[in-house]
Amino acid sequence: MTRHYYHKLVRDRIPEIIEEAGGRCETGTYANADYARALLDKLIEEATEARRAAHPDDLVTELADVFEVLDALLAAHNITPEQVMFRKVARRHERGGFEARTQLLWSEPGADGGE
Repeated sequence: MTRHYYHKLVRDRIPEIIEEAGGRCETGTYANADYARALLDKLIEEATEARRAAHPDDLVTELADVFEVLDALLAAHNITPEQVMFRKVARRHERGGFEARTQLLWSEPGADGGE
């Protein structure tokens, strides 16, 4: 039988689910600093899966996964959702939202078109 090596963060019940399906696995536990980095890697993974979602239902599932990772990131860094929402409102006030669907086509050096 071929082993697949992942070395990535997975949800808590994934080992149980693998074993219930007749598989085997080995797990470890991340140290704090490695866990914080693994969460950021997981955020990118889940955002990529959201980008690839083919149907609205798939997108909902992938966005739920993104929210789960965000919740874990907040907890890992002792950040409250209120802190993030306060900053979100401030950023919207300073830079706007995305309702106008503005596409930046070009800018001149020195202009702040970045995010």
